[in-house]
Amino acid sequence: MNETATLRPSVTQNTSYGTLPSFPPTKKTSSSLSVRRGLISLPGLSIPLFSASTTHSPVSTPPHTARGATQPEPPEAEVDVQTNGIRVWYSSFTSIDWLHDAIKDSARRARLRRRRSRRGRFLRQLDRTFLIARGEQWLFDLKDGYCGSAWYKAKRFCCPQYDEQDYILAAFTSLSLHESETCASWRSWAQVFSPVADASDWIYFEAEAFEYIVYAVLALVMAITSSLLTIYLTASTSFITRKDSGVLSETFAEDDDNGKVDPPVPGSEQKRRVLYYAAGSGIPEIKTILSGFVIHGYLGGRTLFTKAVGLTLSVAAGLSLGKEGPFVHIASCVGNIVSRFFSKYENNEGKRREVLSAASAAGVAVAFGAPIGGVLFSLEEVSYFFPAKVMWRSFFCAMVAAMTLKFLDPFGSGKLVLFQVTYDKDWHAYELIFFLFLGVFGGLWGAYFSKLNYRWSRDVRNKTWLKAHPLLEVCLVTSVTTLLCFLNPYTRMGGTELVYNLFAECRTGSTNTHSGLCVVNPSTQAWPVIRAIFTALVVKSVLTLITFGIKVPAGIFIPTLGAGACAGRIVGILIQWMQHSYPNSPIFASCRGDLDCVIPGLYAMVGAASTLSGVTRTTVSLAVIMFELTDTLTYAVPVMLSVLVAKTVADAVEPKGIYDLVIDLSQLPYLNPKRDYIWGSYQINDVTERDVDVIRVDESNTVKSLRDKLQSLLNSGNDDSGFPILRPDDRESRLVGYIGASELEHALTIVAEDANQTISFHPTAPYGHSQMTSSISSLEAGSHIHHNDPSDFSCYMDQAPLTVQSNSPLELVQQLFAKLGARYVVVTDTDGYYEGVIDKKTWLTFLDQLESKR
Repeated sequence: MNETATLRPSVTQNTSYGTLPSFPPTKKTSSSLSVRRGLISLPGLSIPLFSASTTHSPVSTPPHTARGATQPEPPEAEVDVQTNGIRVWYSSFTSIDWLHDAIKDSARRARLRRRRSRRGRFLRQLDRTFLIARGEQWLFDLKDGYCGSAWYKAKRFCCPQYDEQDYILAAFTSLSLHESETCASWRSWAQVFSPVADASDWIYFEAEAFEYIVYAVLALVMAITSSLLTIYLTASTSFITRKDSGVLSETFAEDDDNGKVDPPVPGSEQKRRVLYYAAGSGIPEIKTILSGFVIHGYLGGRTLFTKAVGLTLSVAAGLSLGKEGPFVHIASCVGNIVSRFFSKYENNEGKRREVLSAASAAGVAVAFGAPIGGVLFSLEEVSYFFPAKVMWRSFFCAMVAAMTLKFLDPFGSGKLVLFQVTYDKDWHAYELIFFLFLGVFGGLWGAYFSKLNYRWSRDVRNKTWLKAHPLLEVCLVTSVTTLLCFLNPYTRMGGTELVYNLFAECRTGSTNTHSGLCVVNPSTQAWPVIRAIFTALVVKSVLTLITFGIKVPAGIFIPTLGAGACAGRIVGILIQWMQHSYPNSPIFASCRGDLDCVIPGLYAMVGAASTLSGVTRTTVSLAVIMFELTDTLTYAVPVMLSVLVAKTVADAVEPKGIYDLVIDLSQLPYLNPKRDYIWGSYQINDVTERDVDVIRVDESNTVKSLRDKLQSLLNSGNDDSGFPILRPDDRESRLVGYIGASELEHALTIVAEDANQTISFHPTAPYGHSQMTSSISSLEAGSHIHHNDPSDFSCYMDQAPLTVQSNSPLELVQQLFAKLGARYVVVTDTDGYYEGVIDKKTWLTFLDQLESKR
């Protein structure tokens, strides 16, 4: 497969993917599609010889001519449903037809095609995940030095017994950090490049300055490399291959000037903003793809390679981002690539999304070591269509993924994740007050972080010189990050390591104080540690705010968990200090004199869960992930309380989570089925497109006339639309069927040699699975359709489109699009006469208008 070949020519946008209009429809008007939807003109359209999947592009083929064109679907495709019509490919930045794919799969099952795919195919992603984890650890520690006994080992593997109990003291005293380290195998860069035999002869300032220079230079190199890979390997324009379509080429009917259409007016075309598929976490785009949208190349091999390598480098650079969220994108890429080998999924976009849902669950499972939480996360946050069979398949994939990761042991601890901890003490009733407070904090932090990050991206990143210089933005953010994070040990360490130390329980008699976070004597140690953690909280919050959205692979999970864990640890240490200062207070009566009954790590876990809930608005899946991380249900109530409070508070401040805001920022056509709308006085007539071009069966339809209609539709930017097919009936028009732009173009290309050839549309027999009722069912046997009249386009026509009456409530239209996955709905009056069409993108524009008026 050549994932760089797409179906449509490159069309660029000014603010978005170009999938949602810039100007919402006006109430009770019938302006043109191009004006109402603010879409652009397309200079041409290309046709591949074979059908393509949603998330990858078709085989690269020569420019099409009428003589060389073939049928749209390979023999393996299930195309024996006559009344639903043939579907060819799904072009990039268009939506799929869920109903057609569901019917096609029903036909496949009815014909007893027994093809059982191996669910263990997702194992391939685990090796890649393992390499990302190990590579990120080694590169992250490389900024500080290397292992003298084995250069390829990360610091935790080089010094497994490394004791960090003096780490905090070293950071706030005149002692060098190296003097507190006891690992002889680990060599810092000050030791390697010391001008004398003993690196300790360096004065403190010189050693720290030298190490900072090396630290900053290596971080810049890693971040720039990650950004370069993202910008130059996964730019949306690099996935476009221009081809000439036989019927839409400029030479079509060149001997007859009437056969040509005027090109778009110069300057009328809007430019699409270049998108970088490997940038960010990918979860907003995965949500949109799973809802039925098409982005060619987004789940291809090139994006997979760039995401994996770039993610390793960007996390290792020390940027305030995480690698757990992008695992969903990586796993989805693997699931998409593997699905190409199974025609059951390759030729059915609805079935393919079932594979992607299972892959998303496996991605979260290996990211957090939480297979059950991964399944619930796919159900709650990512997937759009999640039937019962997808749940148990996802569960199986997540189980195999987590089990294999356990065998690989990427962290060298025998645990699935670095910050997996266990607690051996119970919580007390009085602590519910503090858990409630952490829930409020998490909700406020998550809501305001989402709002500020959205405004930073919209008003600063996309409206200043940073928009044209994404690489320079990466350099600036990396420089600021190294400057602010180098001196504080909690900001300098990796995100997962910080979360682990904040979560960890301090055990009596243990020599490991988890980077000084275990306060043995609260009266003297509490406040210096609190100041250090608070500094880390502020620095991490600000850096995450400006980092999330830069052009490198980046996740939001770990930075959010880190911020919440810092706040929770501060609260836990404060309560610990209060108990030591006032041991006889009635509030601590349940401790019964035990001065170690407070677990600061528990507060860190509760705070982390609340902030992540405030940012992503997940609830059940997040709580289950936390339970799996701690290997216990003892703390179910604290986590559930904080998560529920956080989501409630966050929804009150900002109704949309970070992923929904990113979707809005990119103007992706995502229809949120969970959102409720107030329709007010609006009616179906306010959103119905009445002036769309139609095809009338009583008129003389030639290749040239239909080509003109198609070119006009594409010039207006409505390549995701089609044409209602009408017949006259008592001075009105009745609907015969509907044909999409891609299907019409393919059919015209086959007969493009004769511009004046007459085209016909004939309704046929009722729907049925049987081969006897389908005029195109013998495609599987070879070329039955080749023997049919090529000028009869009936086989491409959807003879049973969804229809609604003009007096129907808008809620019905919403349910058709949200629950049935309709691509378009035809509107008729109470007598069944045709009135207009509502397609998915027009409906989304209408919903945006409702949202803006709330």
